[in-house]
Amino acid sequence: MSTAGPAEGKPMRIVVVNNFFPPRVGGSAHMSASLAAEYAAAGNEVLAITAAYGDAPAEEERDGYRVVRLPAVKMPQLGLSIDFDMTFASMRPGNWRRLWKLLNEFKPDAVHLHGQFFDLSWMVGIYARRHKLPVLLTIHTLLISENKMYGRVFRALDAMLVNPVLKYLRPRFIILDKQGVDYCVDRYRTSDDNSEYFPIAVDTGHFAKPVTKDVRAELEIGDAPLIVSLGHVIPLRDRLPLVEALPAILERHPGLRVVVVGRVYHDAFQQRAEELGVSDALIVTGAVPKADVPAYFAAADIVTHDLNGGCGTASLEAMLSGTATIASVTEDNYPGIELHNGENILLVRPNDSEAVATTVLSLLDDPKERARIAEREASMVRDNFGLDVVADEHLRVLTKLVADS
Repeated sequence: MSTAGPAEGKPMRIVVVNNFFPPRVGGSAHMSASLAAEYAAAGNEVLAITAAYGDAPAEEERDGYRVVRLPAVKMPQLGLSIDFDMTFASMRPGNWRRLWKLLNEFKPDAVHLHGQFFDLSWMVGIYARRHKLPVLLTIHTLLISENKMYGRVFRALDAMLVNPVLKYLRPRFIILDKQGVDYCVDRYRTSDDNSEYFPIAVDTGHFAKPVTKDVRAELEIGDAPLIVSLGHVIPLRDRLPLVEALPAILERHPGLRVVVVGRVYHDAFQQRAEELGVSDALIVTGAVPKADVPAYFAAADIVTHDLNGGCGTASLEAMLSGTATIASVTEDNYPGIELHNGENILLVRPNDSEAVATTVLSLLDDPKERARIAEREASMVRDNFGLDVVADEHLRVLTKLVADS
């Protein structure tokens, strides 16, 4: 873990806030928890505030910092494609009082919010604004949709609710990629004056551990070619380009299997697989514990998750693990990080099933080239997205914000 940053001067009291937090799985949950651990390892006192989830304890100590989970109300599942397993703390009586008391006792120097439309971000952000505390806000999820109706609803939500709240909170934005930059400039009028451009943080240590199980044996795949697609299935990551590429791939590799790992909130890919007659190639596992993720990547010949226009945590972790990984961003996706298609990353155009099929077939037909690109992807992620590297950048900004406040 990192030991640089504020540990060189006066330690800080940092509050990390995210409605999504372990044991819930997901990119923003893991990133916020990992950064909290790095902040603590650097000598700072850290309090993580999140919403209650499942059987997770209301309070615990983990990785050198304290976690408090406030009672929350779960959003009902309405059968819409935008349904997601979200919980809201502001709707539970007494939570505002509980939160204010908790923060008054902790006496934070700075706040790091994760998620611009979560109620805990707003609640803690309001506290920070009233107490003149510096605030970082990481934008993890963009309120966009290819569905025109949902897209209009999301844009209205941003304009009428999210943007006015952010104007009041006045955070310093942490934006993860070019798509996020374009989105935040359009929706929230961000600029270089109020933003930092740090990539997703990937915990390199997590993938240095031995794998927990033999996925091929458990799923009875044997030595068949295997594609793993890991991450929750939502409209923005719908797996349709992969499914629509399968007929061409299976024609050359009829024994190939695709393991989809993650909770299915949007099942259009399964319906499309039925239409194309490729359902037998799919294995859908549902969500798995974080500790098992490296085992799925280790079992795969190829990983492909982000084919609708992205390269998120799951894809970066797959690259780090040493498995050839396909994503769908442009080479300038991460400000300050050089991506070179075919050298240190494999890129296809968003929603291009033909490109997916061509790339998958070329990798399956040339194991040596597949190993070469996998090694270069791992090195690129380690050098630019490693948790220690990204955490040091966050701590540098937090230190300056506290010093200037």
